Amino acid sequence: MRWDGQRVDGGDGGDGDGAQGVASPLPGLALSGLVRSVRTPEFAGVTFHEVAAKSALNRVPGASRVPFRWTVNPMRGCTHACTYCFARSTHEYLELDAGRDFETQIVVKTNVVEVLRRELARPGWRREHVALGTNTDPYQRAEGRYRLMPGILETLVAQRTPVSVLTKGTLLRRDLPLLAEAAREVDVGVAISLAIGDAELQQSVETGTPTPQARLALIRAVRDAGLDCGVLVAPVLPWLTDGTEHLDDLLGRLADAGATRVTLMPLHLRGPVKPWFLRWLAAEHPRLVAPYRRLYGGSAYVPREYSRWLADRSRDLLARHGLSDGASWRAPEAGGRAPERVPDAQPVLF
Repeated sequence: MRWDGQRVDGGDGGDGDGAQGVASPLPGLALSGLVRSVRTPEFAGVTFHEVAAKSALNRVPGASRVPFRWTVNPMRGCTHACTYCFARSTHEYLELDAGRDFETQIVVKTNVVEVLRRELARPGWRREHVALGTNTDPYQRAEGRYRLMPGILETLVAQRTPVSVLTKGTLLRRDLPLLAEAAREVDVGVAISLAIGDAELQQSVETGTPTPQARLALIRAVRDAGLDCGVLVAPVLPWLTDGTEHLDDLLGRLADAGATRVTLMPLHLRGPVKPWFLRWLAAEHPRLVAPYRRLYGGSAYVPREYSRWLADRSRDLLARHGLSDGASWRAPEAGGRAPERVPDAQPVLF
């Protein structure tokens, strides 16, 4: 379902639904297949650019460390507005910025189901695992109006294609009956992203996402639907969420909610994400800016010493709560020295 909201593309009619080529409302927006751009009072300050996509399946580069080779992303950009989101840099391909534009200029592939259906029907499709939610969240709030995910899931299952979903969005509840039914036909994986147990910190760094409590309830709902539920505790934020007290509390709540496996991964800051995150850090936790600059240095990744330290801490805490480590891949590590302690900054690294 597409909105009949306020058009901002300057179109003048056409078929009555904006289904025509129109000029971009943003100077420099490198977006092919644009049908129309709309705003709605429900999403103040956000513009949705509806496009006719040429493809739905995305091939993952062979050098990638992830355990799948195909993804589907019904939207680009995300109103979850997670300050650390690695996908921010992909907005620069559209000649938009990785900061506010990523959060407020959302590209919606309104024909993604039809295109996916054609692609999966090709004789060469080998029914390989398709991952959803690996770039921007497929269950961000706008999915409640566009309703693209049910058609995507139904199309994948109809072609006997294994599927996995990773999300922070509680809108996943709507599709749990569909996923439970799909699990009778193909392999289905469901994982919830929940990295921050402190509600105040979570709302500061992930301003558009459901609360930790809402996501814990979602994990319970996934389990009640008869599905396993993995949890991605990522990113773990140095000096903010890597302390024993925070991790112990979070993992205990995940265990109580019924999580079947948990993966912890440290923060990485690639490309334009690093200055955007450091800007947030300077405003909210200024004493940590210098330690972060030293920790990450000229790399997007933490030093290997930190990664190993976090893995050791995580292993003990996971065992304490009877949780299995679901990690099948890890972010790369930078070389270099071990991170230092930061006076008066809790939790500390060691």
